Amino acid sequence: MTFDHRNETLRRDPRAAELVNWITQEGLLGNSNTWMLEAYCEKLVALGVPLFRYHVTQNALHPVYGGLGFDWQAGRGTVNHEYRHSDEAPPIWQASPFFFMLENGLDRYRETVEAPDRPSRFNIINEMRQQGATDYLAKMIAFTPWEEGTPITPGDRNEGAIMSWMSDAPGGFSEHDVQLIETTCPLLSLAMKARANRKTAESLLAIYLGHDAGRRVLSGEVRRGSSRWIDAVICCFDLEGFTSLSQRVAGDTLIAMLNTYYEHVVSAIEDNGGDVLKFMGDGLIAIFDRDAVTDAPDRAMRAVMAFGAALDAENAQKRAEGRPVLDHTVALHAGRVLYGNIGGAARLDFTVIGPEVNFAARLGNMHRPLGRSVILSEDVARDVTPVDGRELISLGRYMLRGVDMPKELFTIHMNDA
Repeated sequence: MTFDHRNETLRRDPRAAELVNWITQEGLLGNSNTWMLEAYCEKLVALGVPLFRYHVTQNALHPVYGGLGFDWQAGRGTVNHEYRHSDEAPPIWQASPFFFMLENGLDRYRETVEAPDRPSRFNIINEMRQQGATDYLAKMIAFTPWEEGTPITPGDRNEGAIMSWMSDAPGGFSEHDVQLIETTCPLLSLAMKARANRKTAESLLAIYLGHDAGRRVLSGEVRRGSSRWIDAVICCFDLEGFTSLSQRVAGDTLIAMLNTYYEHVVSAIEDNGGDVLKFMGDGLIAIFDRDAVTDAPDRAMRAVMAFGAALDAENAQKRAEGRPVLDHTVALHAGRVLYGNIGGAARLDFTVIGPEVNFAARLGNMHRPLGRSVILSEDVARDVTPVDGRELISLGRYMLRGVDMPKELFTIHMNDA
């Protein structure tokens, strides 16, 4: 539809101006895409459009999900979908009208749903016809210029969205209804894009900085030196034997091992309210902010126990299959740390610094001489709640570099049931 046709629709159909004003106002607000799209469907119905079903598929910049989907159906409400990255297009996607449009370079597809003896080539249209659908309209909106050769999958394609509208009215959508939909579709897409950009920023910052650090950066803590003091439990995790193993194992195998181990560790830390701040090759640093979780020492302990058990099980399976394994060490310390931005003027890192962070790192150097994979400082141990079957054992008092007074160190001992 050309701009002249859109302007003509705006002049001749009062519903168009009302819908344009509504979408414009919604585009300026911060509600989620789900809320806006559900309200959009209800708005179309209120304006007399016989909408039976609306669906949109939109790509997503995410390490797990390549696309997001939204369904609205009259009398049934909304359903959200997440499409995982895939090297091959799933059969259900290949059999869809959307795939047909992408494959044939179409930005519009319309099909009047005929009688049952003349089925559609698309299963979704046949399924909806059984529920009363009479008309189908689909539009593709590209947010960026199309790149030739882009894979045709929900996630591995250029940024954009594909939408479909179904009617259950006798005769389907009127031409005025179709013009209304197509006139306002670009504006709806623009509002969706604004929300998608915000969501993408939230996802990427959480993925690369951690949930809390990402949220702080997005809320405006972007200047070098913007930081604050917090009380936190610091977790320093390392994989043992990584350097020697890297000389014996192929690079892709080594990366796969790291990802497998880190998946267990990161999940346990985040499930217990912690934030992973930085990966350092074969190790990571995480914090449990006491302002966010008052029982931070207990949460840190639960995380250590959880990923310890998961890594033990992972290694047992690898050994049974004759594959190489990596052991791990972890050090926990608590204290006040400076949490915020450090770095160059245009290249920053959101992390923690300070003497307590240095002390936590030095605890990692005590694993080998003490022969223990888990070491806690007295600052963590004194605040850990006793749990049946788990006992904290003193390893003695030690002078560590950079510390004026000796510190008592502890480890975990699991009593037999």
